[in-house]
Amino acid sequence: MSAPIFPGVPQFLRAHNDRNALDLFLNQGPLTRGELGELTGLSKMTAGQVVDRLEGRGLIRRVGEKAPRRGPASAVYGIVPSSSFVVGVEVGPKSVVAACADITGSLAGQVELSTVDSGDSDDVVARAVVRAAGQADVPMDKVKRIVLGAPSGIDPATGRLPVTDELVRWRERLGPAVVVDTEANLAAVAEESTGAARGVPSFALLWYGRDIGLALMLNGVLHRGARGAAGDLGRLPVSGTMVPRGPQQRRRGAFPDLVSGSAVRELAREHGFPAGSAADAVRAAVFAGARGARVLDELARRLASGVAATCAVLDPHTILLAGEVSRAGGSALTRRLQREVATIMPTAPQVTLAEVDEFPVLRGAVLTAVAQARDELLSSLDRAAPSNS
Repeated sequence: MSAPIFPGVPQFLRAHNDRNALDLFLNQGPLTRGELGELTGLSKMTAGQVVDRLEGRGLIRRVGEKAPRRGPASAVYGIVPSSSFVVGVEVGPKSVVAACADITGSLAGQVELSTVDSGDSDDVVARAVVRAAGQADVPMDKVKRIVLGAPSGIDPATGRLPVTDELVRWRERLGPAVVVDTEANLAAVAEESTGAARGVPSFALLWYGRDIGLALMLNGVLHRGARGAAGDLGRLPVSGTMVPRGPQQRRRGAFPDLVSGSAVRELAREHGFPAGSAADAVRAAVFAGARGARVLDELARRLASGVAATCAVLDPHTILLAGEVSRAGGSALTRRLQREVATIMPTAPQVTLAEVDEFPVLRGAVLTAVAQARDELLSSLDRAAPSNS
């Protein structure tokens, strides 16, 4: 019996070719028709037809010419940056920063709004998103993705991931384009792109700020777990602390009991360093030199229990320290943590500071939003192919 013949195959091949070509324009930059043909293996005529279709849809445009050694100059085509826009958001302890970027990743607008004395932080975030887009002269209907950073861990009151609750709330405010991810995950994306994790396929990022969380990058892919709870160090059992059980299991405990802001402030106060925040306490201990060594030694010992557990299960090449408390500790805390982990683990990873100091969550949010918007743009070409009847 002969195989069935399905109509519409040429249309699907065209959609496939268009998708591959657009992906090359997004990642390789401007190309001539000939260069596109060489990269895709398409004939000169087919490559030209692909360029015409993408140009007709307003996705690419002629951006210049390239003169060969012999013969006439060839037209060079590149992505139309205004074909899609995104917004990334970092919500800090005192301010909200939002940045608008085009599909190439180039920033077009950025604003920072204070949350001090603000009765409605949700309203501040919404205004920051709209203002960032407005600064770029971009109407909100052209913003295809909005990525916001949220603290890691499970909400003790609801037992749900905060990103789930954040997502529902923000989509009510800003529409279905909103995506919420953890601060740790977004900082890890930034470090992989432009920071200390460039060229490192597998690493863990310990986010130590207002909250503590872990991002796991395994072979270039963020590992989120079956329910998105991977890296929730707030549930990590630690010897010497109370592990919540039964009806109390929703309470944050165990590891955070050792390294939470209140725990660090108490530790610092016992050694003569009263402070209003964990970052200020650690900063004061570092500044004090030898007098603050005991604070840093004890904090490194506490952190090592969480880092060692991560190493025992995943054996990452590198552990990055990020977040305001980590930055406050700097190299003094990093060296101590490296030493403590090495005393526990026979094969200890390299412990180092994250390099993206300025708005790492914002940068990761923009990069994540651009990547998702590009995927959506590429998928739109697949949807453009007619379905078989």
